[in-house]
Amino acid sequence: MTVRQVLLRKGGAVYAISPQATVLEALERMAQHDIGALLVMEGEELVGIFSERDYARKLVLLGRFSKDTRVEEVMTREVVTIRPEADLAEAMRLMTEHRVRHLPVVEEGKVVGVISIGDAVKAIITEQEMLIEELSRYISENR
Repeated sequence: MTVRQVLLRKGGAVYAISPQATVLEALERMAQHDIGALLVMEGEELVGIFSERDYARKLVLLGRFSKDTRVEEVMTREVVTIRPEADLAEAMRLMTEHRVRHLPVVEEGKVVGVISIGDAVKAIITEQEMLIEELSRYISENR
């Protein structure tokens, strides 16, 4: 299964915020959409990612305030991305290797979606269930 197939199943919604927005605005948007991270975009350009981890480690532990801190001050600037043609195993490898839970999907320099570790696990489970069903059907038909 490819990253593109996962995006087709879940939808390609991209939730983003400006680097100049406050952390409070970012948290409100994340809560509104029930997501764990936002892409940080300047126009069409991906400049970072802001996650619950960034909030906990870079803001709370430093004693900063959400309403007084801009996203660009605490976002992760080195964003790990993946191509839509990559397979799910590559996505899982990247997430594990870089210890991230969200991968922006970039095609020809443009963000076309985001997959999370939850999306990847769900897709793998669905694929395995289908394979088990096919094997069971094959075994029962060939007894």
